[in-house]
Amino acid sequence: MTTVERPDLWRMIQEQFDRAVAHLVIAPGYADKLREPQRILTVHFPIKMDDGNIRIFTGYRVHHSITRGPAKGGIRYHPALTLDEIKALAMQMTWKTAVVDIPFGGAKGGVDCDPARLSQGELERITRRYTSEISLLLGPETDVPAPDINTDDQTMAWIMDTYSMMKGYSVPAVVTGKPTAIGGSEGRRRATGRGAVFALREAAERIRLDLRGAHVVIQGYGKVGQTVAYMLQHVLGIHVIGISDSRGGIYNPDGFDVRAVRRHKRESGSVVGYGEAETITNAELLELPCDILVPAAVEGVITAANADRIRACLVVEAANMPVTPEADDIFEERGITVLPDIVANAGGVTVSYFEWVQDLQSFFWTDEEVTQKLREIILSALNQVWETAEEKEVSLRTAAQMLAISRVARASELRGIYP
Repeated sequence: MTTVERPDLWRMIQEQFDRAVAHLVIAPGYADKLREPQRILTVHFPIKMDDGNIRIFTGYRVHHSITRGPAKGGIRYHPALTLDEIKALAMQMTWKTAVVDIPFGGAKGGVDCDPARLSQGELERITRRYTSEISLLLGPETDVPAPDINTDDQTMAWIMDTYSMMKGYSVPAVVTGKPTAIGGSEGRRRATGRGAVFALREAAERIRLDLRGAHVVIQGYGKVGQTVAYMLQHVLGIHVIGISDSRGGIYNPDGFDVRAVRRHKRESGSVVGYGEAETITNAELLELPCDILVPAAVEGVITAANADRIRACLVVEAANMPVTPEADDIFEERGITVLPDIVANAGGVTVSYFEWVQDLQSFFWTDEEVTQKLREIILSALNQVWETAEEKEVSLRTAAQMLAISRVARASELRGIYP
């Protein structure tokens, strides 16, 4: 099976932008403004490792746009992190917050490191020093980070504490995705997966896909993939026949109990080796026969090299940018519906917005309240995207981008150019 190479994410996001802008009327200069990040901060900082040696790490924080509100976007730790990747994901966050119409801009950040090779103490020191290095950007009114790949609620707790120590008082609203004990929101951990399932169910109804007895394949079995799998199986009654993580995948055409798979992963570190399934590669998993394919891991896994072998009729992007523009074209020719990431995985940033609001007012909501508000926002956004796609005769992705870009462009025009 051919290995899928990781594409140029910055090229991808700009091509998606250009396709959407071609259908819009934007005042001269504003499209050029939105095509590039507003600011980029690159930092290099020393960390004393457990063995006593000093090692220099590189980190980034990119603001694509803060026209509609504080910069919002996750922080990831990854050994192959690049500035172009962070720029692309920051731009994606601008469109994601705009399409669900919450008052944030777009940002992204990260540190070039391999968490698997670092101790907990080293990770904490990296996080705290990185926070201090980018602190000139951070703040509840300016830049509000959240977890991303290889970061979690503990990482956010360290960031919040570091920032709070610098201020001299607790500032819970400086980050989202933190533990509930220090101001986190109920429902935040499951928000991205829940939002994806709300969107999936609505999309299936619109394309007349009967979910009773449908078969789904999920690429990625972290927080998002696990939530999606559980809800699809135990709420909607869908057969989960394929699951994968970074080490490989498993397949059973009759389906398997996703709770048992989760226990196996927790005990062994991977879904691979689960007894009631065939072991396959991630590339093979993507090409399994199914009704719904849910990429819920990393970017750029479906490209021109494998798009013609995808056998789902509905692709739900629970990950950021898993489908390249070239693959989009192939899917459109084949009649495969792609539910775009800026809607399908907007549940996380939506509940991050709820968390930020709760922290600012020091009044917190129940899990049921959070879930209901999340469902309303996701379905409202999806309905607007679908109507735009039908009216303008464009793909759902282009329609979503058009809605988002037009909102940011309009806000930019209203605010004008300073000075």
